[in-house]
Amino acid sequence: MVSDDRVVLVTGASRGIGRAAATQFAERGATVIVHYAVNEAAAKQTLTGLPGTGHLVMSADLTDADAVAELVAQVVAIRGRIDVLVNNAGIYEAHPVLSTGYDEWRESWRRTLETNLVGPANLIHEVVPHMVAQGGGRIVNVSSRGAFRGEPECPAYGASKAGLNSLGQSLAQALAPHGIYITTVAPGFVATDMAAEILDGPRGDGIRGQSPMQRVATADEIARVVVFLAEPGAETTTGAIVDVNGASYLRT
Repeated sequence: MVSDDRVVLVTGASRGIGRAAATQFAERGATVIVHYAVNEAAAKQTLTGLPGTGHLVMSADLTDADAVAELVAQVVAIRGRIDVLVNNAGIYEAHPVLSTGYDEWRESWRRTLETNLVGPANLIHEVVPHMVAQGGGRIVNVSSRGAFRGEPECPAYGASKAGLNSLGQSLAQALAPHGIYITTVAPGFVATDMAAEILDGPRGDGIRGQSPMQRVATADEIARVVVFLAEPGAETTTGAIVDVNGASYLRT
């Protein structure tokens, strides 16, 4: 179980998987930093629902490298340390190659890569010196089955998540000697606000039917895996990419 003195920074914690992970960490006694980009009201709602005390809400644009550095500096200044980083924040937007104009195509790729890959990479860079100084830490990245099965309507999303997978594996090798362990969770579709429009639309039944369970995951189910990977005792999972997609996509 997470010890009472651990400080956990969860990005994109205003809703969905991030909110569920923040809640489950807090239930185990951790102090949680609820990060959000723009939805302050939702982030405060997450904060209000957390058991325990000492939790904070902080905003940062993860596509802004200076804002990322400032976020980490503020957390350390206020709470003294960061024991767990959960890179959950991300965007998912359509840009089909045959029907997207060149300017829009390039802008979508820029936004997606900066949010889903470069932002997490910058956060890791700023967090790990503090983790090294304190004797170790845990980093859990939230990826997607789209990194493996492809995203024909959202290719930048699939590419960004494949890059996140590789980033985690590379840094797991670099940082394990310092007691820092990095794992990646790769969900399929999850019943969140972000996916509601698709799951509630004409494609919903087909998506649910991709799993032999005939449903998609809940945010709580994904969060349980995130929390497990961040707990003491899971060190030898470092470098792993854990599929949590209800057998909707299987790889070997």
